[in-house]
Amino acid sequence: MALNPDDVLKILLAVAAGGLIGLEREYRDKAAGFRTLIFICVGACLFTILSYKFAPSSDPNRIAANIVTGVGFLGAGVILRAGGRVIGLTTAAAIWLTAAVGMAIGGGEYLTAGVVVLTAMFVLWLFPALEQRIDNIREERLYEITFAGDLDQLAALERTVAETGLHIQYHSHTRSGDELTCSWNITGSPESHAKLVRRLIEHPEIKGFRY
Repeated sequence: MALNPDDVLKILLAVAAGGLIGLEREYRDKAAGFRTLIFICVGACLFTILSYKFAPSSDPNRIAANIVTGVGFLGAGVILRAGGRVIGLTTAAAIWLTAAVGMAIGGGEYLTAGVVVLTAMFVLWLFPALEQRIDNIREERLYEITFAGDLDQLAALERTVAETGLHIQYHSHTRSGDELTCSWNITGSPESHAKLVRRLIEHPEIKGFRY
């Protein structure tokens, strides 16, 4: 069978599209980087091309549906829970989007794929600055504080949190002997968190804390 120049063009465009998105992920040292996203884009493109070649008279959407399912498993592999936060969601979404771009290229929708790639690059490169501004307004931290005291001391610590301008979203407490360990999920500005950390360091009853 002769090599179809149009298919070669699609593969090369998939390499370029996956590489562009992968460069940003590689620059930020994410789990799915340059080569990974190229492979995902090219693979989705090739599956789409083959779906039309192997089943020209039947429904090619069956292969496309399986691409979406398979990419979902890849995306789930980069989502992790670190402390009180979930990380890897943006990378998982980039994997999913890159596969969709590959499918668009494989289906000959070059203009649509190009617009999506440009949009993705705009969001990945320029939106982190906006996200940082939002984080400076509201940051969420998980604190674990161990101190010797009773419920009155616990209430005093909660008042300290309120005095610094922070808000406790949820909390849990465990007691071991005469020590009480509190786990607090606290939200507020970075400046307020810094004030709280200073207050905790200076507090005579606190034996240790981390966040």
